[in-house]
Amino acid sequence: MTSQEAHIVLNMIDGVGPATYAKLRSALGDAVNIFSASESQLSGIAGISADTIAAILNWEKTVDLAAEIRRIQNAGCHIILKEDEEYPKLLKEIYNPPFLLYVRGQILPQDHNSIAIVGSRLTTLYGIETAQKFAQQLAYAGISVVSGGARGIDTAAHWGALNSKGRTISILGNGINVVYPAENVKLFEEISQNGAVISQFPMNLSGNRNTYSIRNRIVAGMTLGTLVVEANQTSGALITAGMAAEM
Repeated sequence: MTSQEAHIVLNMIDGVGPATYAKLRSALGDAVNIFSASESQLSGIAGISADTIAAILNWEKTVDLAAEIRRIQNAGCHIILKEDEEYPKLLKEIYNPPFLLYVRGQILPQDHNSIAIVGSRLTTLYGIETAQKFAQQLAYAGISVVSGGARGIDTAAHWGALNSKGRTISILGNGINVVYPAENVKLFEEISQNGAVISQFPMNLSGNRNTYSIRNRIVAGMTLGTLVVEANQTSGALITAGMAAEM
């Protein structure tokens, strides 16, 4: 098992998030060592539950690594780890950043200068036009536009950057091979050619309230600032802005 394969497996085990991963690495060193550790070694690590220990020891019963690697290859994406050069520098600085990212396209050094544009899925024509104009101006200034790939403001921001020959990055709340919303299949293809589509979630995973909340944290964490265009009081966009303010 390679280090990258070990990370893929860890990312597919229930109960192993960034915090648990950090504890495991601190105690055992390289990620590969986690899968050669004994039950007593794993039990000796503070904060690791019995269920998580059992899942690690018996990972081959629940994780099909070969199938996941095939899905990665078929989707035309690649894996980057937190220690890799391509990993977004700002994201690395947040508390408990994701230890693995699935990427279609490329994350370039210039993407360090990035701004998030987020907002409601149910928006007005004025909101769409405003998001596009902001994205266009950022693109002209050489600043990458980051958003979540959702309907409404997110989609407008991505297209605004693309139509201005700028770079844009979409952070997904589902597996990178799951096209959601379905009408954005062309958008995600364009983004992968002129930026990157990124997910921290395993292939085939459908999004839910929890994964979208995690996605919002990544949008805020890898950008210099967050611009909210049209959002109601319970909108995920305002949650993203709140996360950005705390970072």
